[in-house]
Amino acid sequence: MLHLIKLCVGCDSLEDLAAWQKQRLKEKKAKGQKPELVHITRQTPKRDVELLDGGSLYWVIKGQIAARQTLTELRAMRVKGMPHCGLVLHKILVPLRPRPRSAFQGWRYLEAADAPSDLSVAKDDKNLPEALRRELAALGLL
Repeated sequence: MLHLIKLCVGCDSLEDLAAWQKQRLKEKKAKGQKPELVHITRQTPKRDVELLDGGSLYWVIKGQIAARQTLTELRAMRVKGMPHCGLVLHKILVPLRPRPRSAFQGWRYLEAADAPSDLSVAKDDKNLPEALRRELAALGLL
């Protein structure tokens, strides 16, 4: 299995990303469009078969790999006459055990063995702010 990793530019937190995506779905539905999440990128991944065999898009927020969404389709698109790729994402954002990641441009492949694990939030941890959860995880306390 193979994944993609991408910076989530403009988001300060996982909550920001979730709110933005929820709003985007609402707008599409209001316009009569299919309510789906499609992230458009200029480059089309060549390893599409591996990505679509259970792969996810891993989001880097504020220097931390913070969440993932399952890739459901890689869609050929044109933007202003130029070829692009639409990364069609499952609607559920899965929080991850935060892991530092330096900045990069575009997207990168992420091997399954190198991907951070999903964060299973205990009942008592649900009300912790995301920044505090990240800090506690970095200290090995979560």
